[in-house]
Amino acid sequence: MNKKTVVLGASTKPDRYAYKAVTSLKRHGHEIVPIGVRDGTVEGIKIRKGRPDVEGVDTVTLYLNPRRQEEYYDYILGLQPKRIIYNPGTENPTLMQLAKKEGIHNEVACTLVMLSIGDY
Repeated sequence: MNKKTVVLGASTKPDRYAYKAVTSLKRHGHEIVPIGVRDGTVEGIKIRKGRPDVEGVDTVTLYLNPRRQEEYYDYILGLQPKRIIYNPGTENPTLMQLAKKEGIHNEVACTLVMLSIGDY
C-alpha cells in the first residue's frame, strides 16, 4: 500500500540516513516528498525547500534534531499526517504532545528498519 511520506530533513548525501530513507521508500513503492534546506535530487526526486503544500500525507518521517524541528511544528501539524515517525535522535516530547492533541499517531522507530521488516 502506497503511503505518501514527507521526509523532513532530506539530504543529497548518500551516507545520510535521510537519503537512504528516500531511496528505500521509493524502492518500496511509496510516494515521497523530500524536504530539505539545499537544492538537489535523490533518486531523481527533487528535494523541496521551505514548507510546500502537500495533500494526502500519510506519514512524516523526521531527520531533524528536536531543536531544528521547532520551526516546523505548525507545518507538520498542518499536513495532517496519520503518523509521525521519530527516527533515532529525533525524539521530541513537545512535538509528540502537540501531535497527540491533533489525533496524530507518534511512532519512535527507524524508517529503514520498518521498511526492511515489512512493518511500514
